[in-house]
Order: sequence, then structure tokens, then C-alpha cells
Amino acid sequence: MSIIETSPRPRRGKKSRANTRLLAVLGFIVTVATTFLGLLAVTFFIGRVIPIDPALAIVGDRAPAHVVERVREELGLNLPLWQQFFLYLKQAVSGDFGNSVLTTNPVFEDIKRFFPATIELATLGTLIGAVFGIPLGVLAAVKRGSIIDQIVRIIGLVGYSVPIFWLGLLALLVFYAKLNWVAYPGRMDIVYEFTFTSTTGFFLLDALWQRQWDVLWDLFRHIVLPAGLLGYFSLAYISRMTRSFMLNELAQEYIVAARAKGLSETRIIWFHALRNAAVPLLTVIVLSYAGLLEGSVLTETIFSWPGLGLYITNSLQNADMNAVLGGTIVIGAVFISINLLSDLLYRTLDPRTRSR
Repeated sequence: MSIIETSPRPRRGKKSRANTRLLAVLGFIVTVATTFLGLLAVTFFIGRVIPIDPALAIVGDRAPAHVVERVREELGLNLPLWQQFFLYLKQAVSGDFGNSVLTTNPVFEDIKRFFPATIELATLGTLIGAVFGIPLGVLAAVKRGSIIDQIVRIIGLVGYSVPIFWLGLLALLVFYAKLNWVAYPGRMDIVYEFTFTSTTGFFLLDALWQRQWDVLWDLFRHIVLPAGLLGYFSLAYISRMTRSFMLNELAQEYIVAARAKGLSETRIIWFHALRNAAVPLLTVIVLSYAGLLEGSVLTETIFSWPGLGLYITNSLQNADMNAVLGGTIVIGAVFISINLLSDLLYRTLDPRTRSR
């Protein structure tokens, strides 16, 4: 009797776990698909709400009426709105965002050419923010209420409060115009534009791989100021969150037990408390990176950095809606993907958050 009762239960348990995992995977796929569909829908309707006629942007304001109408038919602008959306959806999924009016190139090709500069800038900014923000946050938590804690909190407050365009202009005035410590706005000196060949689009990696040290130094002098500015804003966010996580960990009972065992304060802070705070902190760093990727438009404009943000800005000023919408979709897709990645990392590294 006991064999009959107990033998089916493990099978049902395995089947139940398999069904749970399958439902979780399906739910994840549905969430991703719905999110991307919503992104495409938002960008499509934004393109239709903005009072810019794509046909006029292509042929010009002085083109004859029949030419404008023919272009509108070629673009499908004479179709009902729902048909335009499905046509737009089909093209966007296949990576066809049309041609740029400004560069006359396919928008996707322009994005592949400009986006590495944005990734390079955001990556270096995130590294600066993490390298300096984590120790400052830990120090502020350990010295809670002290003058050090107040200084760190003020640094974070300024990073959140001061407009990035004002701080960027001030940094250019001081470090470039007055002190001449950094190079002028741009990505590299015009001298090297005709002698340096990039194979990946990431100039720093290419110069390092090719061992062109003079080019590498010139690239560093151009990127250090905009990357430092983005790094400061990333530092403000990371240090504040690190302080919050560390205060929570330092109040736990295992910290009291570790101190009772006679462990050194350094080991308790850096090897126990920070280790437990590392999982949510990793999510914060990943989200900060995503924020720099999508929020570097003003920084790229101020420093004439030839990234995707400057490309979108110039396209918007020239009514190049194909480029604007294509760049917006790519940035939104990257932001959504990084958010999903951070969620997966959190669930992987912290078993307590996994679905049971």
C-alpha cells in the first residue's frame, strides 16, 4: 500500500517543476515580445504625431505637389494608419529603418557606425562610476553620520541636481580652454582620421590592439572629459545605492556574530557585508550602464562626440525621422535587453529570488 501511495509522487513533482519552468520561460518570452511591441508602437505613433512630413523632408518644401504625392505613396503614407503600423513593424523587425535623409545611407548602417562610440563612452563612464562610487558608498555607510558621510552624500546630491549640459560646458571652460589638460571636443585629432583605421568601431581597443600609442593617447585625451562627466553622474547613483545596501547589511545579525568572533572590521566590511550587498549592487551598475547608453545625448552634443546620441540630435534638427525613429528603437531595445539581463543576473546570483 505504501509503495502504491508514494511511487507516483516523485513523478508528479518532477512534472510540476518542469511545467513551472516551462511557464516561466513562456512568460519571459511573452514579456519580451510585448515590451518590444510596445516600444515599436510608441515610436511609430510618435513619428506620426510629430508635425513633420517625411515626404517633404525627402523632396524638399519646393517640390511639386505630384512629386510629394508620389513619394508619399512609395513610403506608404497614403495607407490607413493600421496598415502603416504593420508595414512599419515588418520593416523594423527585419532591421529596415529606411534611408537617412541626412547621410543618404541606410539608417541601420549609420547606427552600426555611430553606436560603438556611444558604447565606448558609456562603458568607460560606468567603470569610473563603479570604481569610485562603490568605495565611497562603503565608506559613507561605515562612517554613518560623520563628516565623511556628509561629503559623500553632497557629492551624490550635486550629481543628481546639476544639469549635465551646464556641468559639461563648465568642464570644457576649465579643463580645455583654461588649463589645456584635455583635447578639444570630438573623438580624435583630425591628423589621425586619415592614418588610423578602425576594424571594430571601438577606437580605444583598435589602437591598443594595433599598438599605436600616439593614437591611443590622443583618443584618451578626447574621451577622458565626457567619460569623466558621465562617470560622475554614475558615481552619484552607485555611491548612494551602495551606502543604502551596506547600511542594511551592517545592521544584520551575522555582522554582530562576526564581531563577537573577533574578526577584523576590515574583513567584516569588505568580505562579508559587501559580498552580500554585491548581488543587488551588480543590478544597480548594470542599470546605470543602460542609463548612460540612452542618456548620453546631451553629453555627446556638448562634446561633439560622434555617437548615436549626436546622430539622433542632428537627424531631428534636419527632420530626418527615419534616423530618429531607428535610433530610438535601437536605444530602447538595448535598454530593455539590459534591464532583462540585470533581472536574470539577479535571479541567478540570488537563489532567494528564484521562482519556486
